[in-house]
Amino acid sequence: MNPSDIALLKTFTHYFLHLVFPVFIALVFFRKNWKKAYCIMLATMLVDLDHLFANPVFDPSRNSIGFHILHSYYAIAVYFLLLFFKGNIRIIAIGLLFHMLTDFLDFNLWMH
Repeated sequence: MNPSDIALLKTFTHYFLHLVFPVFIALVFFRKNWKKAYCIMLATMLVDLDHLFANPVFDPSRNSIGFHILHSYYAIAVYFLLLFFKGNIRIIAIGLLFHMLTDFLDFNLWMH
């Protein structure tokens, strides 16, 4: 594969995991209210607003985990603790943790 094909595959995979895969999480774990759960998990994408405080805002060679405030290890610990709550808080926690996993995989499994 040439570098442009790899970059395209990386981008597709990243956004698939952020935007489409949460549908499957919602269907498996929140079947009764899967649409609500999916919308809540999509809303957790707002965690990326912390990228606006970085210079440059986007740097493909930078790992967002541990760099941005809402992607910090302290924040991830809080997201993990939110799993022990019920209802929408738990859905938010799952969305945030899956977002962090996606960002981690995006940086660590692809050439940059």
